[in-house]
Order: sequence, then C-alpha cells, then structure tokens
Amino acid sequence: MSEQDPALSPTLDDADAATLQRMAGAGATRRALMGWLAAGGMGLTASGLVATQALAAAAETPKTGGSIRVAGYSSGTTDTVDPARQSLSTDYVRCNMFYNGLTALDANLTPQPVLAESFESADARVWTLKLRKGVEFHDGATMTADDVVYSLTRLQDPKIGSPARPLATQMTEIKAMGPQEVRITLATPNADLPVALGTFHFKIIKNGTTNFTTANGTGAYKCKEFAPGVRSVGVRNPHYWKAGKPYLDQIEFFGIADDAARVNALLAGDIQLAGGINPRATRQVKAAHGYDVFETRSGGYTDLIARLDVAQTGNADFVMALKYLMDREQMKRAIFQNYAVVGNDQPIDPTNRFYNPHLAQRPFDPERAKFHLKKSGIGATAVPLVASTAASSSVDMAVLMQGAARKIGLNLDIKQVPAGGYWSNYWLKAPLCFGNINPRPSADILLTLFFKSDAPWNESKWKDTKFDSLLLAARSELDLAKRKAMYWDMQGMIRDDAGIGIPLFLSNLDAHSARLKGLRPIPTGGMMGFDFAENVWLA
Repeated sequence: MSEQDPALSPTLDDADAATLQRMAGAGATRRALMGWLAAGGMGLTASGLVATQALAAAAETPKTGGSIRVAGYSSGTTDTVDPARQSLSTDYVRCNMFYNGLTALDANLTPQPVLAESFESADARVWTLKLRKGVEFHDGATMTADDVVYSLTRLQDPKIGSPARPLATQMTEIKAMGPQEVRITLATPNADLPVALGTFHFKIIKNGTTNFTTANGTGAYKCKEFAPGVRSVGVRNPHYWKAGKPYLDQIEFFGIADDAARVNALLAGDIQLAGGINPRATRQVKAAHGYDVFETRSGGYTDLIARLDVAQTGNADFVMALKYLMDREQMKRAIFQNYAVVGNDQPIDPTNRFYNPHLAQRPFDPERAKFHLKKSGIGATAVPLVASTAASSSVDMAVLMQGAARKIGLNLDIKQVPAGGYWSNYWLKAPLCFGNINPRPSADILLTLFFKSDAPWNESKWKDTKFDSLLLAARSELDLAKRKAMYWDMQGMIRDDAGIGIPLFLSNLDAHSARLKGLRPIPTGGMMGFDFAENVWLA
C-alpha cells in the first residue's frame, strides 16, 4: 500500500496506488480511473470505490496553477493598497495578497510567527522580535529591521490617519537592534502586543515607501493591476518565502455590493468565490450542482442594549426579564438558518482561546422573565424598542421578543427606524435598542472598547471598578492560565450585571465553486479571515 494515501484499496500495491493518484491529480475522470483499474483485474464495484477515493484524495492535495475571480461585498474609490489606511473588507483581502505581517492570528486567535520568527518579553512591556531571514520585497530588496521600524512608526503618524493608530501609539520606542532584530517598548505592559501585530493594518512595507499607486510587499502575490473601485489583479510571487505557496497563478478581486447579484455571478460561473452571502441564499447555493457554502464561526454579534443610566431600562429586574425572553434557539433557526452559535449574554465567543465554557447557559424562560418583570414594577407601560436593518437582523429579533413579551404582560413597542443615521442617532443614545459588533482580534481589545467603564462604545453604560482592575491586570499577565482565569471571571460579571443581551454569535458565510479548495475558518472575518489568497487552489 502506498504511503501517499492509505485510504485507497489494500488490493493495490504501492506502484499502482501512486499511479492512480498521479492520474487523479492530473485531472483524469472517474470513468477513466475505473477503466484503468478494471483493465488491471479489479472488479467494477471495487474499482468504482477506489476511483472515488482517489479523486477525493486528489481534490484535497494542493495543486499549482490556474486563476480565479473573486467578488467581495464592498468597494469604492477609497480602496487602497496602503496597509495603514485600510478600512473595508476589500482592502483587507487586497493587502493580505500583497503583504505580510509580523504575526498572524490562527483559528482561535492565537498569534503565530510570520515575518517575525519569534517574539519574546519578560515583563509584557519590552518586546524583542527576531525577524525571518531571506525575505524579499517584490522589487527584490531584502526585508530588514529598518523596514519594520518604518512600518510601525508610520502607523503612529496622525497625518496618516490610520485606524490602527490607537494600538500603535502604545509603542514608545521602536528600535532596530541589528539587521534582523527589533525591540519594541510599550508605555504600559500588554501581553497582547503579538495579537495587535497580527491585525490587518500592521503589514510590513519597504522603508521609505510613500507611493501606493501599486503595492511592493513581501506577500504571496505581486500587484499586476490596482484600480480603486474597479478591481485588483495579483499574480504569483515566484520568490515567495513560504515554500510551495501560493498555489494559483492569478487572482482577480473586485466588489459586487448587491447580495443577490454576487450569488448570481457565482452560479453563472463568472466568479469562483463570493464573499459575505445572506443566510437565506444558502439553500439556493447548495441546490446548485458544483457549489458550496463556507461557514466561518466568529465573535460577531447583534446585541440587545438596555441603558443602565436611564431609570426605566436601568432597572436590574427589567434587564433580567429581557434576557430570559430571548428564545435563542428559535432565533438561530428562524432568522439565521442555523448559521449561528448560541450566546450567553457575554461577548467572548467559543472560537476565542479565552472563552469560558463553564458559565451556566441562560435559557429561554418566560416564567422567570415574568417573575423579574413583576419585581421591576414596569407593569403594562409601553417600552420603546428601537430596531433597524442597520443592526443585522435586529428587526426580526425584536419581533420574536415582542411576541414572547406579550405573553407575560410586557408591552415592547417596536420602533423601526431607517438604516441611514442609525449609528449616529440611536445607537448609544436610545434607552433600548440594538448594536451590531464585528469580531475583534483579542479579548482585551473587545472588552476595552465595549465594557470598560470609560470605554468609548460602552453600550449599556455599565460601570464596575472591579471589572476595570481585572481587565488591566489581565493585560499585563504573561501566564496564560492566570489570564484565562481573569477573563473567565470577567465574562461572568458581564453576563450577570451588564445591560447587554447577546443571544447568538453570527457566522460569516461565503459561497464558492466546489473546485475551490483550501478554505479554513479564521474568526477575524469571512473568506478565511480575508486571507484566502495564498491558501486556496483549484481541484
């Protein structure tokens, strides 16, 4: 039996199994493989089974060559190949094609080395990065510590206006300690610096670069064409430092804003990957021969927000009644076609390495909701609930909650408002409304932005000094077990005391040709955390 595929029939010797795999990899049909096997004396039934196994094995073996066209869901004249200025998913895909970061986040958001072979610190404040040797930019120049210093320092420049500037300004010193070593000193300890370095904006560019009409990175693809709002074309980088990658010769990438048009382009064969499809389109895709849906579970969520600094919605029993009125399983099934994971009123999802699986799941319990409603003294007073299509599926969620509330005597008065202006006029302002939170790369960033007492987006105006102290302590703790215990405690505090109801964590959905292989979920976003380009191939 060949070592190449132990799943093939044991009646084949090593040479025959190897020949069969070469034929399948070269594109032989199932009928051709069966004919070859039958000619060698294998029965029809057995040859059919082995041919199927050979084709399946060949489909999962990366192949070199071919090109694909890919449509994202956003695009515009502000499209950029300047990593510091990225703002849309289209930018993230494009810059992941052309550049590398010092680190990258894996399937549970743990930072892994990329251009930095190692990152070490004894106190979470002073970090030493050893850089990978022999990495070339697309113009042939060798990457050195000077390029890293320039790239990181540039993010701090207010004139650049990078969205990553708040993360970059924690670095008080960025210094080259040699051609392949960089030392970063932080204002205060932060054990998550390697996580920040793995986020979208921290790509490494060549020292002194100011012109971004094209891209000159160290990435898997070289920029052949970049037309903002139109398309980008990347071609294989023959000198890429990752052996064997990339697999494709060329990728053309552009945006199609309309959901239905994006799916139709896929099913017509015009594109091979469609990013960000609606759950309701999944049946159409799966019903079409030769296409499939790729699900990425992540930490994105639509949440119910009860402001605790307003008398009516700040009543603890009223908030608890709302949490027990969430029929999470019904929402998952009816609204999201089961493309979601049940949440538990705290924001760290199961893909995160610091997720607490031991918190008791809050159930849908109308009787307990009725008990808390009675204690609240709200009675039959109408409570306005603001919802909008701007907050993904919040209108559908509000309708389900309204029906459950009516049965226990709670009058939720849904106020559906237009998507335009929702985030400026209602979110963070209405006493009872919905938010829509995108995945964040670390627990610290998520909790700092949305739950710390002075957080800029503290949705429910929840304030807890013990929580704040624990968050700061976790940020500087290098012992992973101790950090995990702290984050577990914080999740329980949010679940029990914050004015936030998180019924579900929502999946990102992409549709693709069944010939496109290699997609794996990375929870920073769809399309493999927007980093599919160097990882996919055509079977």
